[in-house]
Amino acid sequence: MKNNNLMFKNIGIVGKPRNPQAAETIQTLHDHLITEDCEIWVQDSLSGDLNSDKAHFIAPDKLGQSVDLIIVVGGDGSMLNAGRTQIQHQVPMVGINRGHLGFLTDVRPTEVVERISEILRGQYRAEDRYILNAEVIRDQTIIGHSTAVNEVVIHPGEIAKMLEFELFIDDHFVYSQRSDGLIISTPTGSTAYALSGGGPIISPQVDALVLVPMFPHTLSSRPIVIDANSVVELALAQDSRHSPMVSCDGQENIGLTPGDRIRIKKHPQPMRILHPDSHDYYEVLRRKLGWGHKL
Repeated sequence: MKNNNLMFKNIGIVGKPRNPQAAETIQTLHDHLITEDCEIWVQDSLSGDLNSDKAHFIAPDKLGQSVDLIIVVGGDGSMLNAGRTQIQHQVPMVGINRGHLGFLTDVRPTEVVERISEILRGQYRAEDRYILNAEVIRDQTIIGHSTAVNEVVIHPGEIAKMLEFELFIDDHFVYSQRSDGLIISTPTGSTAYALSGGGPIISPQVDALVLVPMFPHTLSSRPIVIDANSVVELALAQDSRHSPMVSCDGQENIGLTPGDRIRIKKHPQPMRILHPDSHDYYEVLRRKLGWGHKL
C-alpha cells in the first residue's frame, strides 16, 4: 500500500459507458486508486464496465457530494457533461483522454498511473474555466435554463433556414441580423464549434466571450470579442416562421417561439480543471491543430 499522505482521498470516476477503450482505462485507474488506498465512487452507468467489489456506484448528479476529486475518462464531450452536472459541487476535475481531440482531457491513457499519482500528491496546475448560464424568457417569465462549458448556440432547428433576431450587450442594442444563428462561446469553446465557424482562438487566461455569426446574410457581420462579464441578450423576431432552438454544448436543447428572449451571462461558479505539471496549452494547440514545430 502506498503513502497515504494524499491531497485527495475520495475519488469520483465518470466517463463514457460501454466503450471498450474507456473501460480498459477505467479499470486501470480503479486498480491504481485501490493501491493508493483511496475511496472510489463511480458513475452508476459504468457498473457494467468495471470489475470491482470496493467501488461505490452512484448517480452522476450525486457524485459531487461524496468526493473531493473527479476523474473523467472519455473525450471532451464527457468532460463538458461532467462540468455542467458537477458545477454546483465545485469539485476539481482531471480528464483522461479516450476521445478524439482532447483539449480538456489531457492525460494520455499510457500515463494514467504516473500522472494520477502526481496529482493525488499535489503535483498539478489548477485552472479555473468560467462557464455560461443561458435563460429563455417568454412573456417576462423564465421558461428554461441551462449551463454551457463551451458554447451556447441559437439556431433555426431546421436545415437551410434562417433566423432573424436582435442582439443586445449590457442593454445596448448592437445589431439586427438574419443568419443561420449565433454562437456565444467561452475561451474553452473557442477551439470547438466557434473555431469551425471562423472565430478566434482565445487563451483560457483571457476573461473574454466571443460571438460568432453562423452564415450571416450580411458580409460585414464578423465575430466580436467582448468582456466575459457582459450580459448578452437575443430577441427573436415576432414573425419567425421556424421552431428555433437554444443548444448548450450540443447536449442540452430548449425550444423557442417568436418573440422569446435569450439571456446569456457568466455562471457565478467556475469549473476547476487540474492539469499535470507538464501541461502546456500551446503545445496542446500545436499537436491538436497540426501547427508547425520549432525550426
